[in-house]
Amino acid sequence: MSPSSAPPTGAHLIAQTLRSLDVAIVFGIVGIPIIEVAEACVAIGIRFVGFRNEQAASYAASAYGFLTGKPGVLLVVGGPGVVHALAGIHGAQQNHFPLLALSGASSSTHLPTRGSFQTLQTTTFLAPHTKLALRAPTPSHLPQCIREAYRAAFWGRPGAAAVEINGDYVTYKLGKEELGLLVDKNGELAVTPVPEGPRPEGDKERVKDLAKLLMNGARKPLIVVGKGAAYSRCEDILHGFIERTSIPFLPTPMGKGLLPDGHPLDVSAARSTALSSADLIILLGARLNWILHFGAPPKFSPSVQIAKIDLSAEELGRNLGIPGLDRQHSGGMGEELGIVGDCGAVLTQLAEELDAAGWEGLSPRNHSGYEKQAPKWLLELSSARDLSTKKLAPKLHTPTPRGAKLSYHRTFHILHMVFAEMAAKTYGGESGGNVSDNLVYVSEGANTMDISRSIFTITRPRQRLDAGTDATMGIGLGYAIAAWCAYNLPQAEENTSALPSNSTKSKVEEEHRQGETMVLGRMPRKKIIAIEGDSAVGFSAMEIETMARYHMDIIIVVVNNGGVYRGVNYSPKSRHSRPSSSSFSDSTDPFPAETATWKADPRRHTMTLPSTALSYHTRYSVLAEALGAWGIEVWGAGDGSNGLSLKTHDSQGGENAAGAAGVEAKLVNAIREAWLWSEGAEGRNGGKRGPVVVDVGIESGKGGELVFAWLGGRREREGVRERSCKGGQTISLCAIHTSTLALEDVYGRCTLGITERQSH
Repeated sequence: MSPSSAPPTGAHLIAQTLRSLDVAIVFGIVGIPIIEVAEACVAIGIRFVGFRNEQAASYAASAYGFLTGKPGVLLVVGGPGVVHALAGIHGAQQNHFPLLALSGASSSTHLPTRGSFQTLQTTTFLAPHTKLALRAPTPSHLPQCIREAYRAAFWGRPGAAAVEINGDYVTYKLGKEELGLLVDKNGELAVTPVPEGPRPEGDKERVKDLAKLLMNGARKPLIVVGKGAAYSRCEDILHGFIERTSIPFLPTPMGKGLLPDGHPLDVSAARSTALSSADLIILLGARLNWILHFGAPPKFSPSVQIAKIDLSAEELGRNLGIPGLDRQHSGGMGEELGIVGDCGAVLTQLAEELDAAGWEGLSPRNHSGYEKQAPKWLLELSSARDLSTKKLAPKLHTPTPRGAKLSYHRTFHILHMVFAEMAAKTYGGESGGNVSDNLVYVSEGANTMDISRSIFTITRPRQRLDAGTDATMGIGLGYAIAAWCAYNLPQAEENTSALPSNSTKSKVEEEHRQGETMVLGRMPRKKIIAIEGDSAVGFSAMEIETMARYHMDIIIVVVNNGGVYRGVNYSPKSRHSRPSSSSFSDSTDPFPAETATWKADPRRHTMTLPSTALSYHTRYSVLAEALGAWGIEVWGAGDGSNGLSLKTHDSQGGENAAGAAGVEAKLVNAIREAWLWSEGAEGRNGGKRGPVVVDVGIESGKGGELVFAWLGGRREREGVRERSCKGGQTISLCAIHTSTLALEDVYGRCTLGITERQSH
């Protein structure tokens, strides 16, 4: 960008600034006036992923920031584009994902009252939802504003930052004098990459106090691992700390994988016992919000001491002064136990203190490395975990009965096993670890997300994404695209003809140019799998076309029960069923009576269907075909056989794979074929990668009255839960002692608690 070359425009200036910041990819939707910015980015080697909706683009940019540790960049038009993108911007701020949002705006010379094209006072609009929102006073200030916002997004506690770009700035041609102030002596734009942010250590005295409490006061300590720890990338430090101390740990949904699922000290399957019995809980990058029941009884012990380790001092005291807690008599309300600092840095300090004191941990080891004797706390948790696992096992391992539909649990178990099988065949020992190391799961939908969490094995950090702090539906496909870009994006051939004569490849291009089998120059490709409820996928289904356009080999499994949460029961035994008519029957339909009931349901005409109802048997596989992907439908009844015993693969795919077999065999073959097709294996899809949608019909209408446990008011605070008994009579049980405890343990956090008031 030399003063002697052709005058660059504001669009070129923005693109060159992003390149100088080592930005490799931009997510968004173009339109006037920012289309020229996107084209300028593409011309100098920055990829642009064009979406079908700004919401999905904003979700993708935010997730990309979480996965890579550097702000994801979003580019949208002003006005309605910003309003649509607010979902992802707000989500980034709530989840603390680093995001830089660039948006167009009307001309800088127009008053807000003039009625200009897509007028919105963007900076004012976004200020409450971002860490920093800026508007450049002149075109020459664009590089400074963009760099400041970029740095703000990931220094300190990460979040969203925004820059408003006036339309006339985009086409503005910089004069030699203006340009001379922006370039260095070599004629390059004088914008330097933002270095890694500081990783502050904790207050030494507070670290010492926590170490003393671990050694001398706590008998039942527990570490809760949050997504803040995942963002901190402290997995190696955490692994060493857990091995050194033998303290049990509980990962939050997106804290999974920092230590692999199945680790002996992972108490996810004994969650309720761990939280309610622990006398000291260390929150490592986790917040004491609704996901952790606000730290309130009965889920937590009234006398538990809580030590928070977080980058944000404001987070340390939240929800510690809840009425009814007895923390005043057990060492204070908890603020004095909080430590401000980077998770990895503070863990390192804590380990050093424990080593200096000679503490051997909860389970001292002999010279051979084996435990001498496990303390009662670990034995208690192990017993609770074994009980939960035992109670869950029949739901996972019992084949689908003859004539019945797949259940959530059985579906997810089959998916888990077949994905592991295909990963082993595809990657082998490539990663040098567990076959699940190469699987990245994105999950959304209330039941889909909550039940699948404990079934799919996560062995590496930042390889499970879900609805997050805001429980946002619609993130799934955007997050899947972000994961594909973060883990699988190959280095494209450099378009040298589009580069200025004095330009050089950016640092990020040099680091990433490693071919299709590598990502970021370091790791093997990963298979991105989106497990979607049928309600959830509807928020962003058009992004299937985005995946197909860019040959993204993403597998989308739609868990189709025809409704929000549990769907509507159209079986002949349902009280909503209507007399079926043979005219509605289809000889190829495995459930003709249900189809007839749906077609004849008078509530459709009077608009009195339950608010949770969606159309019965929506064909998402057909939608996938229309959008350029491949679709497979798995719709049928069980025959009592175990589909996982199917050893051979029918290359005709899921719809024809089972023949005389039941729906489980269809599902097994469908996933095998979906994997091969997405890879372009053996000439499928012309040898090119691409997305596949597997539409899986499951049972619907199961469960009782929908009740959100975290809105339970007095009864929830007192640990009271209603449950039905014979005759439909309602009784109250203490939540800690209810027989549903094991299921809560297995599911992890409960987004939705279902209270049954039906007759048994």
